[in-house]
Amino acid sequence: MKIVFATNNPNKLKEVQALVPSHIQLLSLTNIGCTEDIPETSPTIEGNAIQKAQYIKENYGYDCFADDTGLEVDILNGDPGVYSARYAGESKDSDANMDKLLNNLKEKDNRKAQFKTVVALHINGTLETFTGICLGTITKQKRGDKGFGYDPIFMPNEYRKTFAELPLEEKNSISHRAKAVKQLVVFLNN
Repeated sequence: MKIVFATNNPNKLKEVQALVPSHIQLLSLTNIGCTEDIPETSPTIEGNAIQKAQYIKENYGYDCFADDTGLEVDILNGDPGVYSARYAGESKDSDANMDKLLNNLKEKDNRKAQFKTVVALHINGTLETFTGICLGTITKQKRGDKGFGYDPIFMPNEYRKTFAELPLEEKNSISHRAKAVKQLVVFLNN
């Protein structure tokens, strides 16, 4: 089975490919010749995932899935949330995003946060969504060199390491994206 994963992020592609069984071959946006930036104008994480999946289906005709992820921090009323990738500006600079978040939490004791991923699947004329959430806290400084995005400052509950300090296999056993993708795989296998 071949299906398009609507991403150009090689880190995300690698992470998700490790979660799907070998009989499901993922095609990236590059594989289908999609080089434009897909609009993400929804005010919700779920809406952006759906928008990206619909864009590929409507413009390229492929069955596909897309995800959107946000880091939601309690004390900041859920921010950066849907704006996680562009928190510090349009350049989508992970270090700048983390620096801004750490600065905004400098005087805060409550550092509870959650990563939320929604996967939207467009297949055989239907749309399905799958949601994964990972609860944790924001550390006071960056730790680790694995992963991407906010991984160096997000420490999942029950752990003393950030996502960036965990091996990919371990992160994939607990992460928000892994939880959503596992639901997707169950659906595709049925």
